[in-house]
Amino acid sequence: QIMGGVTMGMGMALMEEYVPGKTVSFVNYLIPTVKDVPEIVPIIVEDQEPSGPFGAKGVGEPALIPTAPAILNAIADAIGERIYDLPASLERVLEALRKGR
Repeated sequence: QIMGGVTMGMGMALMEEYVPGKTVSFVNYLIPTVKDVPEIVPIIVEDQEPSGPFGAKGVGEPALIPTAPAILNAIADAIGERIYDLPASLERVLEALRKGR
């Protein structure tokens, strides 16, 4: 669950984009493959949630939320410009670099 959430966040940040009229199947809708994903080592801190059943809480979904912003912040730190639209494709990175000049 955690690794899947991180992978989904990577896809959102770097490659997944629906273009009306052009994206008709998974042939041209890119998603991360095993070759795209680095090793992910989840660190789990067990703590009961008083409002959850039997002290349980969701663990996979929260991994998705910070991943895309973290990747875009890393790109901004590397190139000195922010990208405001997802995904941060090569074209968008180059556009941000051109605007910064």
